[in-house]
Amino acid sequence: MELRLVWSLLGLTLLPALSFAAGKCEHLVVTGSPDAPPYLWQDPQNPKHLIGASADLLQQVAGELGLKVELLYAGKRSQALDEVRSGRMDMLADASLTVSELETLDYIHPSLLKNDYLVWTRKDSALVYNEAQDLQGHPGAVSEKARLSAPFSTFAQQQLTLTQTSGLTPAFQKLLLGEAEFVIAGRYSGMATVQTLGMAADLIARPQPIDRPGLFLAISHNSACNDPWLRGQLTKKMTELPASGLAEAALLRNVERWKAQLSQPQAKAPQPPASTPKQ
Repeated sequence: MELRLVWSLLGLTLLPALSFAAGKCEHLVVTGSPDAPPYLWQDPQNPKHLIGASADLLQQVAGELGLKVELLYAGKRSQALDEVRSGRMDMLADASLTVSELETLDYIHPSLLKNDYLVWTRKDSALVYNEAQDLQGHPGAVSEKARLSAPFSTFAQQQLTLTQTSGLTPAFQKLLLGEAEFVIAGRYSGMATVQTLGMAADLIARPQPIDRPGLFLAISHNSACNDPWLRGQLTKKMTELPASGLAEAALLRNVERWKAQLSQPQAKAPQPPASTPKQ
């Protein structure tokens, strides 16, 4: 009995220290998509690192929580996901919400950012678009790398006539040539592609988003940093973020950052090239 009492008292003594330690993961290794500007892309000056609006916001949130964050390139999107699933990296900065990944990742709600997908048409198009159903019966195009929400993907497969292309450039080329009446593309990646291709005078984006998938912070079940304190603090920060105006400011700042990079002569490009929007 005396020995039990000793162990019980020792456990009570250690409990506050253990609880404190559980909330003191001080270093997070984070990765994500290397080709999704202005949200996240490889830094041309330092290709081992990722930059973008998601990176900026996460760095700010982490700083407020007293955490150090490294945003590192881990390969293409599928490779980055594998690194986080395994626990070799702690977190994804731009995870898509999918039911299958709930077995390996804890998603932080609400999302860090939203990715507005818009309907792009030729400026002289007679297509009337106010809602997704208006596109039924019209041939369209979308990049196979688009990360649309699960509900909209299901709707598109069942109700729309969409040709998948290898990227945004061939999708917009089909639109310009009249082989498609519309393209579904991200607001910012579409804008960058259209400007880069010199199509800004011929194409227009309709203002009403057709889909707004969230880009979530997602922590690996195998990360040593995955604990209730961190998840709770990040959830609190994500809840406060929309009213702060920080997200919009980060997006606009990184759009300009991206445009500046596009206007510079291309040096040796990182792998994969950061100068090709993929969404």
